[in-house]
Amino acid sequence: MLTTDYLPGAPCWIEVITPDAEAANAFYTGLFGWESVTLGPEYMQYRFCQVDGKAVAGISEVTKDGWTPAWLTYFQAPDVDVIAKTIEQAGGTVLFPPSDVEGQGRMAVFADPTGAAFAVWQPGRTKGLGMVTAPGSLGWIELYTPDPAAIRAFYQSVFGWRVEDLPMGDLSYPVISPADGGEESAMAGIVQLQPGDSPHWLPYFEVADCDATAAMAQQLGGTMRGPATDVAGIGRMAFLADPYGARFAVITSSA
Repeated sequence: MLTTDYLPGAPCWIEVITPDAEAANAFYTGLFGWESVTLGPEYMQYRFCQVDGKAVAGISEVTKDGWTPAWLTYFQAPDVDVIAKTIEQAGGTVLFPPSDVEGQGRMAVFADPTGAAFAVWQPGRTKGLGMVTAPGSLGWIELYTPDPAAIRAFYQSVFGWRVEDLPMGDLSYPVISPADGGEESAMAGIVQLQPGDSPHWLPYFEVADCDATAAMAQQLGGTMRGPATDVAGIGRMAFLADPYGARFAVITSSA
């Protein structure tokens, strides 16, 4: 499961890239009950979203061409510049080169060989999310990719991830753990991309009531991308998009 003991290669931050930070803030605070703190003009009005004073996500306004509204997952890296070279050598693409974030840390954004965007974070003052797996916070992530078997080699060469195929009905579900994590360190899964869709990483937010949250998302201007679904032994989940099209899921995990 996800924890805030951030090992190299573990997801440590998430943010929504949006053309209107104020409107996105209204949507997500209304949906999850988050409180938000604006960091000010020196940080391009970036917003820290919090539950009980603990950071659970960020909101970043990006209006330039070439950026599609989306949730972006950051993975912890001890040295962003070193891992950037590894990513390029493995066939990835630099979307935003390594840069410092005003003493908070160092970051860069990439696309894997299929085009799924992700970021890496070298901690400074900001270590990462302050809360995970609790209601209103990140509970899981999934990579939607056209070739789940082939993409493993890329991420394993970059982060050293362990990937284990677990049975799920008639299929197997590849589950990712950080290289240095123990048996309970699973953090993500890999899913076959549907025809016509674009490769992407999808965050799941833990919520107390999946159906109520999905209904609220629609009242706030979001969209439902499919009916809520029960998965035995996992929980009840719904797939949503915010008013600008950024996709995410919510889950009420089984006890």
